[in-house]
Amino acid sequence: MSLFGADIHTLDDLFVHGLKTIYYAERQILETLPQMIEMATDPSLKAGFQQHLRETEGQRTRLERVFEMHGVAPDEAKCPAIDGIIKAANATAADIDDKQVLDAALAFGAQMVEHYEIAQYGTLIAWARELGRPDCAAILDENLAEEKATDAKLSDLAEARINRAAELQAS
Repeated sequence: MSLFGADIHTLDDLFVHGLKTIYYAERQILETLPQMIEMATDPSLKAGFQQHLRETEGQRTRLERVFEMHGVAPDEAKCPAIDGIIKAANATAADIDDKQVLDAALAFGAQMVEHYEIAQYGTLIAWARELGRPDCAAILDENLAEEKATDAKLSDLAEARINRAAELQAS
């Protein structure tokens, strides 16, 4: 049984596969964020999702640059991990009627996505450096920095008001 497929024999192959899966993941996120923006009721959460939508577009563009620099055409490889995270977040959100609790669930779902992306970008950066591609690593690090910043903003927002509002609603 193969986790990644028969075409992966070297670290370079694995790096390219990783680029393809995060490229796919970023597209899935681009398709999901407009729904999250529409569902969010907290103005700060809605604005954060809107900002992250713009950042994700830029992240896809940066990934295209990394593909080009590495001599590979931009392509996607299905990523069951991001599909599962998005499916789980959607299933949870679908069961919530209260808007404050829904905002907390949306923030939680977004953080699950961010944590996945942070892991993926961190690994790709390490592989790029190992492959002697600090140029690719530097561009990927820009995406990683944005993902970490988004995660921190979501944590701050959830802890400062969204979780509290959801708790007050339940009381």
